Amino acid sequence: MLVLLPPSEGKASSGAGVPLKPESLSLPGLAGARAAVLDELVELCAGDEEKAREVLGLSEGLRGEVAKNAGLRTSGARPAGEIYTGVLYDALDLGSLGADAKRRAGRELLVFSGLWGAVRVTDRIPSYRCSMGVRLPGLGALAGHWRAPMAEVLPEAAGDGLVLDLRSAAYAAAWKPKGEVAARTATVRVLHAPTRKVVSHFNKATKGRIVRSLLAEGVSPAGPAALVEALRDLGHEVEAEAPAKAGRPWSLDVLVSAVH
Repeated sequence: MLVLLPPSEGKASSGAGVPLKPESLSLPGLAGARAAVLDELVELCAGDEEKAREVLGLSEGLRGEVAKNAGLRTSGARPAGEIYTGVLYDALDLGSLGADAKRRAGRELLVFSGLWGAVRVTDRIPSYRCSMGVRLPGLGALAGHWRAPMAEVLPEAAGDGLVLDLRSAAYAAAWKPKGEVAARTATVRVLHAPTRKVVSHFNKATKGRIVRSLLAEGVSPAGPAALVEALRDLGHEVEAEAPAKAGRPWSLDVLVSAVH
């Protein structure tokens, strides 16, 4: 199983650890594309601060993020699972998982990123600010920048098992599973059961709990249909829609009754 996650806008501080070693990151086929984004982002943020803020879409209160990006090559690096914070990652709570579940998380979770393309939660990265929606002056829209290298690398990373796609739309634009991989991919929406509406907090927290429960219970469904049964066994209310055409992802709705 491969689980595709969005990152978080908010991130923990890098700390004083060993700086980034780009060659140590997973998915080495993305190295060239990563270097291109890193080079331009650092140059942009080390130059005109106001221009950098405009490009990155940062408010006055987030001015400090520009300096953070300028120092990416020398800042301390920590496991990505510790850098990413926010509702989904709080609910996932990787740090409190047992040893076996943590090992599975290292193998099965892939976090998408405007800067790195995609990293495993064990990859050591510095804290940064660069969403997939950014358009850099030189490289252009980051989602477009990542499409070709992702298309080369991700099918192999997906292996021959289930792909559970929990990304938001901006990150899903960087890679869309196709053909045989798409046929064993499941996307998930989280709906407020009484209103049948998507609510951001429900969405993020519930997705974090879903991943945590699969990891903690050692459940690795073989495909989308098996995932539906596994989630129901774990206590989730799930409605599933198999694709009308072959080679398309499954769509799953997880229903939540209250905010918690």
